[in-house]
Amino acid sequence: MSVTSICVFCGSRDGTRPAYAAAAEELGQSIAGRGWRLVYGAGDVGLMGRTARAAQAAGGDTFGVIPVHLLDLEVGKRDLTRFIVTETMHERKKVMFMNCDAIVVLPGGAGSLDEFFEVLTWRQLGLHDKPIVLLDTEGYWQPLIGLVDHVVTEGFAAPSLAGMVDSAADVPALMTLLDARL
Repeated sequence: MSVTSICVFCGSRDGTRPAYAAAAEELGQSIAGRGWRLVYGAGDVGLMGRTARAAQAAGGDTFGVIPVHLLDLEVGKRDLTRFIVTETMHERKKVMFMNCDAIVVLPGGAGSLDEFFEVLTWRQLGLHDKPIVLLDTEGYWQPLIGLVDHVVTEGFAAPSLAGMVDSAADVPALMTLLDARL
């Protein structure tokens, strides 16, 4: 049986609230504590770096994927269990997705939104049934959840779209959701 792998999409910055960093570290510890593997963007900055360092400190398996053009900008974390360099951002997302059992999205910016919408679109198209969970630290993702509901209300997606994404207010609730789905 293979190890359960959790893909984490998140910011390459810490954001303005200390709760974001704390949640990223708690998530890294929790993934490692369950014996799961962290799959993430291989950066050593922002929430990405915090999640990975926390998983490593807790003895976790880490699988990082980074495109060549971000090696310097995101400070590619080469001391991971597995470190893969891709040619493009799209390739990065595909490799991360193909090597996970569930997707968790922490606070982040345009890159995290791009990653979220790509896996959500793939799910909407029936290409996968992996859990997608927003870690809604201090309500960060409420505008996004509202946008998904708006898209459905305005007739641009079936009502099932909203049910393809779960959210959790904190890491313990997130882990409970993942335990139920994996």
